[in-house]
This record gives sequence, C-alpha cells and structure tokens, in this order.
Amino acid sequence: MNHVRDDDASRSGGVEILNRQRLMKIDAWRASRLSRQVLNRIGRTDATLTITFVRDKVMRRLNRDYRGLDKPTDVLSFAYGESEEGPTEGLEDSNLGDMVISVETAARYAAELGLTFQREIDHLVIHGTLHLAGYDHETDNGEMTALEKGLRRSLIKKV
Repeated sequence: MNHVRDDDASRSGGVEILNRQRLMKIDAWRASRLSRQVLNRIGRTDATLTITFVRDKVMRRLNRDYRGLDKPTDVLSFAYGESEEGPTEGLEDSNLGDMVISVETAARYAAELGLTFQREIDHLVIHGTLHLAGYDHETDNGEMTALEKGLRRSLIKKV
C-alpha cells in the first residue's frame, strides 16, 4: 500500500496520501499537489489534511456509520474542526481533517460521465478539499459550486 507525504507542501502545511486499496493505480503525488494548490488558492496555505483511497466495502461502512446511508459513495470528508453540534474549540486550525475516496465508485462515475478515472479523482480531490476547508454546497447558495468549477478550469490540465 502506498503512503506518500508531499514534502514540498509540508513546509507550508502538508497533504498526506494513504492508499488502502490495490484495485486502481493512484497518482499520489498528483492528488497531494492538487489539494495543496486548492488550499493555496483559497488562502489556507497553513492547512494540512489526509486523503485516503479505499474500495467500496470500506466506503459503504463509513457512509453507513457516519451518514446513515447503507451504500458506498464517491467521497467523504471528516473535518476535525466540526462535530454534529458545529465547530469545536481547541483543535489545531491548520489540520483540516480527513478525506476518503472510493476508487470503485469514482471509476463507475467516471465511466457514466465520460471522464477518465484520473479526471474524476481530480474532481473529487478538489471537492473534498473544499469541504474540509469549510465550504458546503448544500447550504451556501452556490458559492462552493462556483468556486469548484473555477478551480477545475484553472488547476486541471486538459487531457
């Protein structure tokens, strides 16, 4: 299993990548770099986070345990600075939390959308990073969606 730390980003806040699956090849350096670029663009240059890649079985369990939905999903974000009651006090502001991405669900969505697997992973990394930074597309009247679209255009190279 891959374990990569983005040493360049760790000087200004690191992005750690954990690969807990063997089904799909993951470009850990690319995921780490993309997440760091998102954080830099939104002014969170000090922030750290972890991205873990898993299979659907693990994602289904997480989704069931934390969201009450007994099915896999593409990405889950677990922000350290929030609880069910809202923001928590006393936690290190720079450590945003953990993002988990299911490679199987990402591959299915990529096929449905006519995207490459890597492009879908890029989209999920941007989406999850914004969630960990406090953005919420379900409550912000389109702010996160607009920001995400702009970041996709500017940060993801055309394939």
